[in-house]
Amino acid sequence: MPVKIDPKLHQERKPSWIRVRLPNNPVFWDTKGLIDDLKLVTVCEEAQCPNRWECWGQGTATLMIAGDRCTRACGFCAVDTRRPLPLEADEPDRVAEAVSRMKLNHVVITAVARDDLPDGGACHFANVIYKVRERNPQTVIEVLVPDFIGRDDSLWIVVEAAPAIFNHNLETVERLTPVVRSKAEYWRSLKVLLTAREMSEKMGRRCATKSGIMLGLGEREDEVLKAMDDLRDHRVTVLTLGQYLRPSPKHLPVVEYIEPATFDRYREIALEKGFRHVASGPLVRSSYHAADFKPELDPLA
Repeated sequence: MPVKIDPKLHQERKPSWIRVRLPNNPVFWDTKGLIDDLKLVTVCEEAQCPNRWECWGQGTATLMIAGDRCTRACGFCAVDTRRPLPLEADEPDRVAEAVSRMKLNHVVITAVARDDLPDGGACHFANVIYKVRERNPQTVIEVLVPDFIGRDDSLWIVVEAAPAIFNHNLETVERLTPVVRSKAEYWRSLKVLLTAREMSEKMGRRCATKSGIMLGLGEREDEVLKAMDDLRDHRVTVLTLGQYLRPSPKHLPVVEYIEPATFDRYREIALEKGFRHVASGPLVRSSYHAADFKPELDPLA
């Protein structure tokens, strides 16, 4: 029987701990101007990230490549779903220029799902990584990738470009995956993470793997703990846990606002299970304070 989330369970009123500060730092506006000038897209804006004021105020951003139109229509995501436009050949150079001008020590590069492309956009990902490293050899490069429909050849292209951190989000527990993640599969995502780790080993490289889970969609605690175990069984060592926030009335409802104390407890449990780094809190997102994790400390384990 298909899993459904009852819209009547939607919690309209946000609790006091869900608060976002409005920008008052001139660096925020400088960053916005730079991104606009280079005609780049950020997941910060496209996904309506609640931390964009803070991150941009610190001169950091997560850059989204391959356009702003996704081929999937996930129930939680604010990114537009339409027929994508062709890839822009000069985008790798523009991203590298942005990283240079922002003087980033750590950059997160993500993308919309491009199921319309034979390689899912993997070659474009790799080209961006190569250009960023060429211009910014000291910058730690983290990628947050789609599942490429599980194609190993596409994964190989991205891993071969040698990102320091390979991130692919599980997003939710196994039971809720069919309704939360359009076209995605729980076990396929786990396989993507393990395969990326194993590929990096075959190449003699150290590539940490990372994943994230949203809470508040109706998952049970035992399901969250099982998802943690499944990620560890697939050798993931970096985990983010955050509160799902509904982008609009047409998206999935928030079933529950998780209290900060529960996020703290989940963090301690995750560390006990063997994760090397855990960011857990109501406003945590995949790339929130991403530079706090030092990939050189993550063993190939």
